[in-house]
Amino acid sequence: MKPASQSDTSTPHDDDVKMLHNMGYAQQLSRRMGVFSNFAISFSIICILSGGINSLAQGTSGAGGAAIGIGWPIGCLISGVFALAMAQISSAYPTAGGLYHWGSILGNRFTGWLTAWFNLLGLVTVLGAINVGTYYFFFGAFGPALGMEDTTTVRVIFLALLTGLQALCNHLGIGLTARLTDFSGYLIFTTALALTIVCLVSAPSYEFARLWTFGNYSGAAGGSVWPEVSNTWIFMLGLLLPIYTITGYDASAHTSEETRNAAMSVPRGMVMSVVWSLLFGWVMLCSFVLLLPSLDEAAKQGWNVFFWAMDTQVNPNVKLALYVAIFISQVLCGLATVTSVSRMIFAFSRDGGLPFSRTLAAVSPTFRSPVAAIWTGATLAVLFDWGSSVISIGATPVYTIVVSCTVIFLFFSFIIPIVLGLITYGTAKWPTMGPWNMGRGWYSLFAIASIISMAVIFIIGIQPPNDWALYITIGFLILTAIVWFGFEARRFQGPPIGDMISKRQAQIAEAEAALNKTTGS
Repeated sequence: MKPASQSDTSTPHDDDVKMLHNMGYAQQLSRRMGVFSNFAISFSIICILSGGINSLAQGTSGAGGAAIGIGWPIGCLISGVFALAMAQISSAYPTAGGLYHWGSILGNRFTGWLTAWFNLLGLVTVLGAINVGTYYFFFGAFGPALGMEDTTTVRVIFLALLTGLQALCNHLGIGLTARLTDFSGYLIFTTALALTIVCLVSAPSYEFARLWTFGNYSGAAGGSVWPEVSNTWIFMLGLLLPIYTITGYDASAHTSEETRNAAMSVPRGMVMSVVWSLLFGWVMLCSFVLLLPSLDEAAKQGWNVFFWAMDTQVNPNVKLALYVAIFISQVLCGLATVTSVSRMIFAFSRDGGLPFSRTLAAVSPTFRSPVAAIWTGATLAVLFDWGSSVISIGATPVYTIVVSCTVIFLFFSFIIPIVLGLITYGTAKWPTMGPWNMGRGWYSLFAIASIISMAVIFIIGIQPPNDWALYITIGFLILTAIVWFGFEARRFQGPPIGDMISKRQAQIAEAEAALNKTTGS
């Protein structure tokens, strides 16, 4: 694609707005994000310093070093094929709440509605999971020095304040949010590199064979992170570390209406956020495996393995500096997730997909942000954290089970439009590809790989101790069927299509004129 010269710098923005009008929507949000900003918001949600560190025990208390050296790239590829397939669709349909529109346009009202509900449930609970992980990292890193006691009250207050701060930054507009997530992108790169160097310098030896040596630390040998299973299954379960970490790249699609030259920037942001997370995360975690004085002792530490290794091997001052940088990265990871959640709520609501849709789809004329959607998503995440912290099913906290099945829901929301795209590619439903075009052959390959990956994720995601995730998933599907056939099938109209789009043009012009008059733009 030819770069814009100085004389035609307005063309990409005009094309973005024209494409949005052709889909039946007004340009209500502010296009302040460039290529790097769109990449950074997905890279910030993936955040190898969040999931990669907080979920380390899934590997070290599983198959040991091979779970990182071999398992990390395999798991990233399993997750990443979704991003490649979704990138093709996002280039053709760059709208906020992207997956909902893809599911509707390539399928019908029901598939769009189903995609939206799966994605929204996954996003809200993943936001809750990210911030809970941030709380436990803060508690492990700074809690002893601050005299903190881990109680339900302390945890909920911490999470409410943290999520509220993230929502406030989003409330103040995409300009501030983009600057913070841009900073987050650079911070993740820098901190991951620094942690890698510190681990290598502090390593007692360089036993590179650890990275491809398989162990089985299931049961008591691994601090009971996993129940006792076979060698094959413990490696498969360890794949949840990279698979659960490498999610969130749909944020690039959710912020399409705030991104310049979205048809190219969005697919690039999605794919490159996965590529750089795979590479930097792999190098960082491999260096951590080399840092461990003993794999057997590390496995016994269970979920405390990161702090145990840092306390044992790293200079206290260096360790403190790394902890501060990691904590800030995790906070900004949650901030980017609030952005993604709120844009999904906004996009689904402007087509009447949620209760109180008119309020949730409103855009602040001052900040050009969906304020009600932002605070609603943040509130739901805090309520999820509170409810799941006081309930358990047997010996397993309901939080652990629900997070497992809602990450499954998130991938379900990815696979629905991908499969629909495989069926409709080149037909009347999807006649024109965007400028980021892999071609039919490559798209079909990645779509089929995504279907296989979805089966793998579902099978390993419902294994003990998360076996209740299967029953919750079935229950949610039954509830979904009741809601759709009982209420939404008659009420929900979906996104505008056909003549409805042309009839909306006058309303679009009025809405944009009113916002521009208020902001003086």
